[in-house]
Amino acid sequence: MQLIDTHSHLYASTFDDDRSDVIRSAKSFGVQAVLLPNEDSGSISAINQLCVQEPGFAYPMMGLHPTSVNEDYIKELNRIEAALIQSKYYAIGEIGIDLYWDKRFLKEQKKVFEEQLRWSIDLNLPVAIHSRDSFDEILDSIYNVGANRLKGVFHCFGGVLEQWVEISKLGNFFVGIGGIITYKNSILHDTLKNVPIERVVLETDAPYLAPVPYRGKRNEPAYLIETAKKVAECYRTSVETIALQTGNNATVLFGILLNEKNSFYF
Repeated sequence: MQLIDTHSHLYASTFDDDRSDVIRSAKSFGVQAVLLPNEDSGSISAINQLCVQEPGFAYPMMGLHPTSVNEDYIKELNRIEAALIQSKYYAIGEIGIDLYWDKRFLKEQKKVFEEQLRWSIDLNLPVAIHSRDSFDEILDSIYNVGANRLKGVFHCFGGVLEQWVEISKLGNFFVGIGGIITYKNSILHDTLKNVPIERVVLETDAPYLAPVPYRGKRNEPAYLIETAKKVAECYRTSVETIALQTGNNATVLFGILLNEKNSFYF
């Protein structure tokens, strides 16, 4: 099994009491790597520490999450940029625009998002995009910066067919499929029939959005197997095939080598 969790907040404090057990469980279910999206300057240390402890399994991203953007965004963005040049990161993320919680800082979020898109071009890194209630704004920024020069994943893809059509036009973007596909009212199953498996990666967004039968509980990377099973049903193939294909997609997109023993120098 070659499962790769392309989006997990495994460094979060909710895992502090049993992180080692969670990682051991993930590996027992075939999860060979997790990618860790950053949130703000406060999460950098935890991500770096986990990657030092779990080389070849945990791979870091660096970025400023849209819900962390406020009046002080310039200072915070500078802190993120300073961290980015300190060591090796595998993506710019988690970045984007979020209009679900607060619309007051839309202008600032857009500036921060586009600046980080430019970083990704300069460093030839993929982006992990958060697009909650902001898909149109996200597309506008991508085209403003240069869609043909960007690559990445739309994290937590919700399954709207029209959105996939627009994503497919970008050329170099994947959709991140998580526990939502296991929910009874999800439209993802039908939409995925129109998405080539070559454009799909799997994710948990742990500790959030746990799949059925764990819905309502703390999510963790081991539960990625439930998402893989549901995706396999959609494509009418085996879970092993889905794990292999989506795992290969992830390694190509993020440029990781499984079991790579990185020498981090945070």
